[in-house]
Amino acid sequence: MAIITKYLVSVVKIENLLPDLYSVYFRSEKKFQYSPGQFLHITLDDYDPSGQWPDSRCFSIQTNPSMDFLAISFTVKGDFTKRMSIELKVGKKVWLKLPYGNLFLRNHSLENDVFIAGGTGITPFLSLFTDGSFSFYKKPVLYFGVRKNEYNIFNSELSKACSLNDGFVLNIIDESIQGMLDIKKIFVECGKNSTYFISGPPKMTGSFRNYLISQNMQESRIITDDWE
Repeated sequence: MAIITKYLVSVVKIENLLPDLYSVYFRSEKKFQYSPGQFLHITLDDYDPSGQWPDSRCFSIQTNPSMDFLAISFTVKGDFTKRMSIELKVGKKVWLKLPYGNLFLRNHSLENDVFIAGGTGITPFLSLFTDGSFSFYKKPVLYFGVRKNEYNIFNSELSKACSLNDGFVLNIIDESIQGMLDIKKIFVECGKNSTYFISGPPKMTGSFRNYLISQNMQESRIITDDWE
């Protein structure tokens, strides 16, 4: 079982390429310890290690564990992420605790894996796609839905994934042109013998999971990123 560790980190970089979409990069004096697909808690409030952990939110880690920094991405939805967009500045120190979750630690085949992501739901997948272990997956397929093409800010990570695994198939869906991700279409293309990893808004992950179950998929072959 992973040991949950609290890290006092510094914000070293912020990317705000679109008005409501942010990527934030952190460094710590301690090396971050986590596995691909895991997530963290961040608090913006003062924390006394002898006291209780303050109000916090969960975010998937998008960087791989070999890197000497850690990154998350988020869209502004609600009071906490609005605070993040205002209060996080380069040089600011905040507290993180991690790791949580077992997305890719669960038993699964390395063949016929289908990754379905909506928006920033792709971030836990990126921590795998840029990790050396991704080279062992055989013909993995990604379906990545973005509201508009400019919301795909992860081309460098996806390019690295293609260099690590030359069998990797990318399907990037511009939902403003092509419509929403369609689990029925994906299932027709990928079939019952695949393992489906699903990450995105809770409504999407729940409906996609329910559809796959209705098609008599083995539940062990449906793995969702559930931490909300």
